[in-house]
Amino acid sequence: MKVEMGRPIGDLAAEAVDVDSEDEEEEAAAAAERRRRITAAAGGDGEEELLVPPLNFAMVDNGVFRSGFPDTSNFKFLKTLGLRSIICLCPEAYPEANEEFLKSNGIRLFQFGIEGCKEPFVNIPEETIREALKVVLDVRNHPILIHCKRGKHRTGCLVGCLRKLQRWCLSSVFDEYQRFAAAKARVSDQRFMEKFDISSLKHLSTTFSCSKR
Repeated sequence: MKVEMGRPIGDLAAEAVDVDSEDEEEEAAAAAERRRRITAAAGGDGEEELLVPPLNFAMVDNGVFRSGFPDTSNFKFLKTLGLRSIICLCPEAYPEANEEFLKSNGIRLFQFGIEGCKEPFVNIPEETIREALKVVLDVRNHPILIHCKRGKHRTGCLVGCLRKLQRWCLSSVFDEYQRFAAAKARVSDQRFMEKFDISSLKHLSTTFSCSKR
């Protein structure tokens, strides 16, 4: 399966902040429609079941992926990635179905809880991002999936800080962030990425080989 780095896959119609209830309903409806299509495909004569990526899924680098929060309709797709690890940037308890998927597939969960808030109340803990980056940079954890709720803000900040370590210019870092956040891009997120201090991580390698299990 070939995935273009830094480009979202799937339906990007529902662009929202993490606490917008109206878009919650839209995304729930979109997820229900995806499940309906899977069911219809699975019930067809001789048709294979569809593989459905999570919302905003994309390849970041060799062995590193990003997305919104996976649900049960995404599990068959995730199995094709041969994941060793998942980073969850949400503070809530991981759903039981997701935990069972991880357990049955030998996938390790790293949870770095960051609250999802609207501006001007956004508070991204720098030390939490730094610890999450250490997990991403350790190729023993690859292939790895990074996700938050919608794969936009928290995930975008973590990936943006990774790009700084990879010596991307800020304009390119922001361009990638904005492709996923779209109309909901936050100035505070971009300011955080701009000011993030990478000096304590510069000794770590940012070159990843393909490390499929």
